[in-house]
Amino acid sequence: MDAQFWNMKWQKNQIGFHLSAVNPLLVKYFPVLGLQEGARVFVPLCGKTLDIHWLLQRGINVVGVELSQIAVEQLFSELGITPQISHIAPNMLCFQAENVNIFVGDIFTLSRKLLGNVQAIYDRAALVALPPAMRATYAEHLLDISSKAKQLLVTLEYDQTCIAGPPFSVTQQDIQQYYGAEYAIRCLENTSFSGGLKGGTPATESVWSLQPE
Repeated sequence: MDAQFWNMKWQKNQIGFHLSAVNPLLVKYFPVLGLQEGARVFVPLCGKTLDIHWLLQRGINVVGVELSQIAVEQLFSELGITPQISHIAPNMLCFQAENVNIFVGDIFTLSRKLLGNVQAIYDRAALVALPPAMRATYAEHLLDISSKAKQLLVTLEYDQTCIAGPPFSVTQQDIQQYYGAEYAIRCLENTSFSGGLKGGTPATESVWSLQPE
């Protein structure tokens, strides 16, 4: 993962990937996860997503990981919460408050022990942020640290020759390759990405249910 690239994006406030509203696919399909209040949900590469606000409002405990400390500081500021900050591992900080725990550092250095038990994963911005060469490693790591927790996964698919990622195009075949051996995969919805990507390149946004087999 190119930490310098993402840190520079946040330093320059070039965060067009940050949505100004809660993702409607999360709102629509979160019930598919079948979670009770108090369940712990992992949000990888979380940035300062408003999806975290929405999850917290529904009594979900959120644990995330994010490269940019700026993003995490802004997240807590916008939540109106003052976190406790601690060094928990080399090159890893933890911002912690009631019901929300965000690690600042490289997800590939996050261990199962540090993450703790989670009942589900919500991946809107992680898989699509990674180039193809890194995605299989990411998927394997995610399975390991989460003990194969069920997932709600959001992806984009488009002609990758038209524009460079991120976000990168992820196909159904890709998802099957990364997760098919461990999960029953079900597409819940495909919808045209409003306005297209980066100047109007047509894209399809999909949401997937990944249930351990």
